[in-house]
Amino acid sequence: MENIIELKKYYSSKEFFENYIYEGNDLGVECNENGTTFKLWSPGAKSVVLNLYEAGDGCKAYEQIPMEKEDKGVWSYHSDKELHKVYYDYLIKRDSKEVLTADPYAKACGVNGIRSMAVNLKKTDPKDWGNDKAPKKDKERVVYELHVKEFSYDKSGGFPLEYRGKYKAFTCKHTTLNNDGIHPTGLDYLKELGVTHIQIMPMYDYGSVDETKDSEFNWGYDPVNYNVPEGSYATDAFHGEVRIEEMKEMIQSIHEAGFGVIMDVVYNHTYSLDSWFQRTLPWYFYRAYSDGKVSDGSACGNDVASERAMCSKYILESVLYWAREYHIDGFRFDLMGLLDTDLMNNIRKELDIIYGKGEKIIYGEPWSATDTAIEYNKKVAGKDNIALLDENIGAFCDNTRDSIKGSALRPKEAGFVNGGKDKEDDILSSVSAWCDPKYNKEFKGVKAPSQIVTYVSAHDNQTLWDKLSDTAGKDEVMRLNKLAAAIYMTCQGTLFFLSGEEFCRTKGGLDQHLQYANLSKQT
Repeated sequence: MENIIELKKYYSSKEFFENYIYEGNDLGVECNENGTTFKLWSPGAKSVVLNLYEAGDGCKAYEQIPMEKEDKGVWSYHSDKELHKVYYDYLIKRDSKEVLTADPYAKACGVNGIRSMAVNLKKTDPKDWGNDKAPKKDKERVVYELHVKEFSYDKSGGFPLEYRGKYKAFTCKHTTLNNDGIHPTGLDYLKELGVTHIQIMPMYDYGSVDETKDSEFNWGYDPVNYNVPEGSYATDAFHGEVRIEEMKEMIQSIHEAGFGVIMDVVYNHTYSLDSWFQRTLPWYFYRAYSDGKVSDGSACGNDVASERAMCSKYILESVLYWAREYHIDGFRFDLMGLLDTDLMNNIRKELDIIYGKGEKIIYGEPWSATDTAIEYNKKVAGKDNIALLDENIGAFCDNTRDSIKGSALRPKEAGFVNGGKDKEDDILSSVSAWCDPKYNKEFKGVKAPSQIVTYVSAHDNQTLWDKLSDTAGKDEVMRLNKLAAAIYMTCQGTLFFLSGEEFCRTKGGLDQHLQYANLSKQT
């Protein structure tokens, strides 16, 4: 604990800020026909060795190269060769210890993300990628939340076996239920449904699934390589370029079908404390209290210190990278209430400068599991601070959700549609996106409907059907399901619903189902 306390003080010192805050935007690997440059930020390291490999797992390094120390804690190496599809990691010596780490700034990796990969990104672009763009901006957004694997894994969807549960399933056209030729599935189904945007649950590289096993399942809220697509959704997880190519093909197909793509991002915590962040600079990227206790507002064992300069820079550059390289149209921030308002507003500002005001969508969860040890007098981007956020940063509105169907945290509590008492004013507030002070007594500081994401169910907690099932019989619950939809679909703000809500999806009453060992179990 004493080491954390001392490091915490040092990272906040003038000395550290002046000597180690790097302003360049070239960390990671730049690979093209003119050569390959590696840059790693690791202040205080005594030495850094670059290891090159022919594969993403197994085998020994075929070359080990001492890197050069530059200013601001940066280590670099340049090769005149185009090291496209060459795998690498770093051996860092700090004091008397050595640690092996992948690259936190990597854009590609091998199977299970244990080694990074150099990649010439231009060589991963699908045909006509330069002309890919989102459909014309809709006056009203209707967002459909789905999971890559769930969307196409079941054989009844009519997808080719090799594409089921993969990015490539989104490229399939004219699929139908059990191949009956009548009932559309895939993107054709979503066209009929009338949604405008598809929010895809985590599709960066995460740690809870073994990418060598096809049937494993997890929601993916456990990031490992933030700037790399998840390999279990690729037809080949062993060759790092494939996941990049196939994610781009998926996004291109979604755009061609008329939808925008919203990416679910999780910058508030990492898969574990033994992350690439921690290995390159211990305790810089994580929050801790003054007694050395690690902050755990995420309930995942760690909180990312978004208020620290290089951490904030990392998150901002990561968002801009996904928008630029993968043509992502919007971002849903998991536990946004753990990130600071300055960071969120800066992300909004930079996206507006590049793409136009409000063109890229930003919204998130304005809460956290518990308190967090945020520093520098920063404010978290939670409900209580919504007035500090740009009006084009949205927040999931649990007030609307709970007013319509009852609390997500208290299963027996009812809302308006299932018999809850004294909910009328809250329903009126919901319809007006909590902007009308005449009715709004609960959610203060909302500046515009653009700050409100209106919904009744998402991947967390019970589905709408399961929440209502204790209320009445099946036929009545179906009517209540429709009534709930009728209310929130007429509310101002961004409309959002969970995949399957439209046909009364159930999770068997479970509050969560984030992980299954095998997808033969229904989700």
